[in-house]
Amino acid sequence: MVEHDPRLWLSRSWTTRHRRPAEAEDAYCFVDRASFEEKANSGGFFEWAEFLGNLYGSPVPQPPDGVDVLLEIDLQGAQQVRALRPDATLILLLPPTSEIQADRLRGRGDDEDHVAKRLQAGAEEESIGRRIADAVVINDGLMRAIADVAGIVDRCRTAAHRGGEAAGGTARGEDEALDAPPDDASEGS
Repeated sequence: MVEHDPRLWLSRSWTTRHRRPAEAEDAYCFVDRASFEEKANSGGFFEWAEFLGNLYGSPVPQPPDGVDVLLEIDLQGAQQVRALRPDATLILLLPPTSEIQADRLRGRGDDEDHVAKRLQAGAEEESIGRRIADAVVINDGLMRAIADVAGIVDRCRTAAHRGGEAAGGTARGEDEALDAPPDDASEGS
């Protein structure tokens, strides 16, 4: 999405978890716990949280002027962002079903124990996420979900330009051939 919108800047999150076998080296800034905690203690994170035994955080954003910041964060991070920036637009990404999410988690190399813990946490998080989110996107197809999020961003920009409130709502993608793991945006994977 950020490749097609020069007015978006993606924050690269830090994590203490190990890189998955097929995961891109730049998916996160992979660090040890001591390095993460040092950055957290020095105020270097905009938001951070522990999730399923690992730490995840978004460094304090330093984007170029005139761009919107995009964070891929979990519910804990979203709650922190809402408290720090009530004007932020929060978009909740959800899988179409828990079965599909389980398949996606397995497909990226997660073991059954992690899949079970992630599904349990997701079930607990969804109702809170729906309450605090400005919009919800059901990720049942990568290209459709990207288009849905881009549409929400465009509506927010238009509303901000006009000085009004952006419309939220729910969007549902339909391009099942291009299913993508929704983990990074809604999980703190």
